[in-house]
Amino acid sequence: MSHILEVRGLQVAFAGERGNTIGTDRIDFFVDQGETVCLVGESGCGKSITSLAVMGLLGRGGRVSQGEILFNGRNLLKMDRKELDQVRGKELSMIFQDPLSSLNPVLTIGKQLEEGLKAHTELEKEERRKRALDLLGRAGIREAEAVMKKYPHQLSGGMRQRVMIAMALSCQPSLLIADEPTTALDVTIQAQIMNLLRSLKRELRMSLLLITHDMGLVAQMADRVMVMYAGQIIEEGTVFEIFDHPSHPYTKALLAAVPSMEQNPEKMLQAIEGTVPENYGQMTGCRFRDRCPYRKQGCEAPQELEEIKAEETQKAQELHRVRCWRAKEAEQSGRTL
Repeated sequence: MSHILEVRGLQVAFAGERGNTIGTDRIDFFVDQGETVCLVGESGCGKSITSLAVMGLLGRGGRVSQGEILFNGRNLLKMDRKELDQVRGKELSMIFQDPLSSLNPVLTIGKQLEEGLKAHTELEKEERRKRALDLLGRAGIREAEAVMKKYPHQLSGGMRQRVMIAMALSCQPSLLIADEPTTALDVTIQAQIMNLLRSLKRELRMSLLLITHDMGLVAQMADRVMVMYAGQIIEEGTVFEIFDHPSHPYTKALLAAVPSMEQNPEKMLQAIEGTVPENYGQMTGCRFRDRCPYRKQGCEAPQELEEIKAEETQKAQELHRVRCWRAKEAEQSGRTL
């Protein structure tokens, strides 16, 4: 089966006064039709950079220095601006992390919704207006007529996020990228937004690449999970594999830091000591080793993303890969770290 999105050997670099800084290093992943793939990790790991590279929105100083990004078999990196604009917003769309800074402050919500429809459809003005009203309604906004006349700053955070979802889905894309779509929202609104995304995904039969640091959200939404650290994917597998049989020490640490209803309320939550390193493009060996409780001699050597046996299934297409020589060694000997 061909993949709707396939990223091969992606390396993103940013030019600065001190030379190039590596944002992602040899990223490989894919998304299939109708699948929800979650990209998870701490802030600063390169998740948003990866999504912006796919959309061609890295901005000044940022560039893809190596690799390919194939969308429905077409290499997005070889498209000119006009070709890319025909794909973005229509077949490939994105919900950005901060809707307030992503929406135009001087245009009404109605004008911004109709702008995408005008660019990618042949609908007449009145038809675009009706479609915009319908989109807002499907996104859970009751007073769509009133919202169409408002400006972004006049809406709450939850309402702005719903508007962003309506805009992203206006042309029924085959792949939606959602970059931490619930970060600035309270828990109740978070649940509403994710339920909305889940139902619209099912209704439109689209694929979803969800970027988050919320492991609870990952458990609810994902078919497959990619764990990212310091610009590299360090573990990849089905949601059941990652949660039930985590292999990389970083994945184990992320899951251990998630609070549980069954946990003793007097017990302190586990924390990952240290921070994500800077200038990790200059590092050799395991990038997590300075924070890893399992580190030993050999961790300073380059680590490759290698397949290990999946515990939950023997299906060949459901791979479990990890970038840790100690996890690979433990799997081969039948032990755990």
